[in-house]
Amino acid sequence: MWKKYFNATTTDEVLQLIAKRGEKTRVVAGGTDFVLEMKHGAHAEVETIVDISRVPGYDVIRLDDEGELHLGPAVTHHHCVASDLVRRYALPLAQTCWGVGAPQIRNRGTVVGNLVTASPANDTIAPLMALGAKLVLASVQGKRVVPLSEFYTGVRKTVLRRDELVVDVIVPVMAENQRGTYQKLGLRKAQAISLVNMAAILTFDGEMVKDAVITLGSVAPTIVRAEKAEAYLRGHVLDVETVNQAAELASESARPIDDVRGSASYRREMVKVLVRRGLAALAGGQENAQLPDDPPLLWGQNAKISGQPFAQSAFIPQESPIKTTINGKEYVFENGHAKTLLDLIREDAGLTGAKEGCGEGECGACTVFLDGKAVMSCLVPAPRAHGAEIVTVEGISEDGELHPVQEAFVEEGAVQCGFCTPGFVMSSVKLLEEKPHPSRDQIKDAVSGNLCRCTGYYKIVQAIEMASVKMDAKN
Repeated sequence: MWKKYFNATTTDEVLQLIAKRGEKTRVVAGGTDFVLEMKHGAHAEVETIVDISRVPGYDVIRLDDEGELHLGPAVTHHHCVASDLVRRYALPLAQTCWGVGAPQIRNRGTVVGNLVTASPANDTIAPLMALGAKLVLASVQGKRVVPLSEFYTGVRKTVLRRDELVVDVIVPVMAENQRGTYQKLGLRKAQAISLVNMAAILTFDGEMVKDAVITLGSVAPTIVRAEKAEAYLRGHVLDVETVNQAAELASESARPIDDVRGSASYRREMVKVLVRRGLAALAGGQENAQLPDDPPLLWGQNAKISGQPFAQSAFIPQESPIKTTINGKEYVFENGHAKTLLDLIREDAGLTGAKEGCGEGECGACTVFLDGKAVMSCLVPAPRAHGAEIVTVEGISEDGELHPVQEAFVEEGAVQCGFCTPGFVMSSVKLLEEKPHPSRDQIKDAVSGNLCRCTGYYKIVQAIEMASVKMDAKN
């Protein structure tokens, strides 16, 4: 694992560090992919992590005077889901971000991280490419702007140099006569890597398609355009025959491989299905149907958007202490620098409520609150705790009594083996803090990142509903 950890406060600091240390340094914001890869033995050359998650302004989404959206390098998937600007001007991106991982992952994972990781299955590449996005790459030598369509050179390969940082994602806004959609096929509804994904941006002249862009993900070494389908759509009305023919033509652009998640022939067939589904949604004006109006973010009411900013940068070598607050108590850790936050909490703080089920951010048993947001602590570097506020399941009780969520889990029989229960409780507490009277769909979305092998989930959902009633009665 890493030897030094740098909590940066300015772009200049980041650029100087990566220019000086090159191959031995990596920049992270969420780090959900990178931390997991390091745990599996990858990136052995990396000695220093530069954390940009608390650089002021890096999590901002803004609209400029030229009519373009700008996403900072620490903008998370949930920032995009919650953004009125993204929903209004770049709907396919909001749809995409809502389907990434699960709530705890979307609270840490960033759009730029998803782009830079450069897997053809990564969700955000297809919609941003269809939208005509550009990346601003900065180094100590200056800046350059690269269209996203020219950023990728192969599987997990890009033109980004080791001394460069993506400091901005520029997204042209959709015009009034444009409509777009994103469609994804995974092996389950949450926490699923794309077997196939697609994005479509259509420009209309009345009912006729004036122009079309269709991008396909996870069907070739890089994201590809369905150019034959695009050409066919121009000048046509989106009727059933047009939609079906465009879907057939789109499948010809796919060059998928066989792997453990699906065969090439299956993926090629699913391209037809997704393109047909997406175009049909656009034809019927239903492109917004898959994105909830009021989705649960597990941010609560007091979440810090970027966490607690530092007054000055904090370099944390192994000999430097990690100072943090857990459940309202100040801790100083002299060890644990090369651990995850989960291991730091369990082994060094002695708080064993959070569990490690998978160690890969898949099960949610390790859910804690980091600066007010629910996250998977098994994917958070321990030094990220420096200057942060953390809450574990041990810290949610009120005046020594069980939290209403805990009471409801007991009364409704929502606990069997109990291993997953702390994670479910934490997600539920944060949901009810955010939405005191959630719908059943919101409850299901909120706990979609938590797995249980015992209860079948019905009792868990009922317990959350009961907890809502209990909290009402207390208030």
